[in-house]
Amino acid sequence: MAPWTGVRDAVQWGRVAPQSTAPDTTEYTSMVRWTELPGGIGEDCLVLNVYTPGRGDGGKRPVKFSIHGGGFTSGTSGNPVFDGVALARLGDVILVTLNHRLGIMGYLELGAFAPEFEGSGNVGMMDIVQALAWVRDNIENFGGDPNRVMIFGQSGGGRKTSHLLAMPSAKGLFHRASIQSGAALRSITPEAADETAARVLAQLGLTKDNFRELQNAPLEKLLAVQAGQFGPNPQFGPIADGKVVPAHPFEPDAPAVSADVPVIVGCNRHDSGFQSPNFELDEAGLLERARTIFGNGAEQVVAAYRAAEPQGTPFKLHSRMLTDLGRRRDSITLAERKAALGAAPAYMYYLTYESVPFGGKFGSVHGTEMPLFYHNLDRWPIAGTSEEARALADRTAGAYIAFAQTGTPTVPGVGEWPAYTPADRAT
Repeated sequence: MAPWTGVRDAVQWGRVAPQSTAPDTTEYTSMVRWTELPGGIGEDCLVLNVYTPGRGDGGKRPVKFSIHGGGFTSGTSGNPVFDGVALARLGDVILVTLNHRLGIMGYLELGAFAPEFEGSGNVGMMDIVQALAWVRDNIENFGGDPNRVMIFGQSGGGRKTSHLLAMPSAKGLFHRASIQSGAALRSITPEAADETAARVLAQLGLTKDNFRELQNAPLEKLLAVQAGQFGPNPQFGPIADGKVVPAHPFEPDAPAVSADVPVIVGCNRHDSGFQSPNFELDEAGLLERARTIFGNGAEQVVAAYRAAEPQGTPFKLHSRMLTDLGRRRDSITLAERKAALGAAPAYMYYLTYESVPFGGKFGSVHGTEMPLFYHNLDRWPIAGTSEEARALADRTAGAYIAFAQTGTPTVPGVGEWPAYTPADRAT
């Protein structure tokens, strides 16, 4: 964007990072069609949105810096659930949301082909660091405190947050962090990133000798490659390149660079249910799926899950198994490794409140916590608008606001939230 003088009108939505506009096909994903949201698609997509209860009043409000999900290839801050008006009114807090480069434009590493492209596989993360630097330099003009910035995100946003905790360039730009259903222990390896780059070039009919033609490729064709329309779907995301991301964020240990940053981490009981929704799964089918995971121990495992959730349908129990093997296990591991640093605390949560759409068949599925944490039940229908949901939203959003304010998620209605330790595993 060209520089300007004077005051520029900045009240319209900014561009959304280029991403596939193919229609969603499953019932669950049809709820989150990112590309139907405001702003339009364009490469000039590093934009911020600031929601504040007061400007020019000398306020020193905590800042909640929201990082959208959608993996590393989709998503936008224009999703209605990220609207910050409710949070700004609830707790005298500022909410900042952003868009940034995704997919091929944000995470395609081309350094193996020419030195000047070294680090291109992490520019999506570097965009977020640049946005955090903007907050540091400018948020006081919006009544915010640059020394009380909380970064947080769900799903892909949680994975991005996990990596920011391990990036030296982000040190000092935030002071608390929360990871929701997106604990990332590892990054993409340089070897895997090089394989992805070679696959992308091959699908575009390019080689290492003419790879610079990638810069002139039509956007539509890049998005088709990104969506896997011409071959295996490439995997994009932060790369442990030894520089921008020096090492895997939480493998084998928590990053020392953010040892002084308290962290909240957690997930939902049936988080993984959206991956293969089969509401008609019966007991025989559940046992068959359990055998593919647990082998001869399947019957014992199913019995244990049935005892833990007696009213759970076979679909919900299978979803819970997948969640425990993935997001739940990774969340616990991240909390354990953070606590092992013996510096700032880790706090664990576990959401069991069940979603409303599809007759509650999904259970506490991926995304159920979103309108609760953002206090936006009326903007995002997955959690419903019952009195119970509103009371839960008051507590969860209130705890997050308290965390942004003080670094401790203690709030009336929740009480003292003890830190997680391997000894007591407080959750």
